[in-house]
Amino acid sequence: MRIIHTPEELRVTLARLPGTRALVPTMGCLHAGHMRLIEAARPRAAQLVVSIYVNPLQFGPNEDLARYPRTFEDDCARCRAAGVDVLFHPATLYENGGPRVSLTVDDMGDVLCGASRPGHFAGVLTVVNILFNLVRPDLAVFGEKDWQQLTLIRRMVRDLHMGTTILGVPTVRESDGLAMSSRNRYLDRTDRARAGALYAALASMAEAAAAGERDCARLIELGRAQLHAAGIAPEYLEIRHADSLQTLHRLRDDAPARAFVAARVGHARLIDNMPLTLEGH
Repeated sequence: MRIIHTPEELRVTLARLPGTRALVPTMGCLHAGHMRLIEAARPRAAQLVVSIYVNPLQFGPNEDLARYPRTFEDDCARCRAAGVDVLFHPATLYENGGPRVSLTVDDMGDVLCGASRPGHFAGVLTVVNILFNLVRPDLAVFGEKDWQQLTLIRRMVRDLHMGTTILGVPTVRESDGLAMSSRNRYLDRTDRARAGALYAALASMAEAAAAGERDCARLIELGRAQLHAAGIAPEYLEIRHADSLQTLHRLRDDAPARAFVAARVGHARLIDNMPLTLEGH
């Protein structure tokens, strides 16, 4: 496995490696969820590139950029064992503190997480665009836990005619359903026990939808009750169209729906989502 720290070195290295390329972009602190992305990418390309970069553009002024967990040596060992060909770990991707040219996002980036994190998705898309320009991947792999991010990346690739195939991988969960996340490290024992309520809320909504409930307000109330029982006040709990991210008021056969939740539990801001499948589908 080659470990590379500069864009220039990355270009030279990749030019010498034949065949198709897959990219798994990460911010490090790799866990089983990341490894599932790497496992999904490995058989689909001749060369597998993993990037580790804690992107400052996607953090707000009062967020956890400085304390975001960094475990580079452990990450290297995991990548090497998983058969990664190139590990790209730049100190920065921006000259003079930040780019003067970046991507903007329409109102799809202003809902859900974008409502409380202005500029977040512009930062995500800018860094992903930079990584795509450097790596030129045939395939890029992202987790469905960050569904809004995945949707916006797919839109970026389509709108800008990038030609990269985007593969979404289902969320990897702990035994109680909590979505795996690097930020789960922020949870103490008490908060970790409460955090499973996010999955329980989504699961109750999905179960009711599968049983025939189509009214989104009633589904949201079911989920909210699960969160309330755990002492969690959600930042949002919403049902939206899976592709357009438009709000849905009633589940329909012709509109793929997902339930989305975000909540602060102790020192961790947690997010999750789940598809809502109608009865008989």
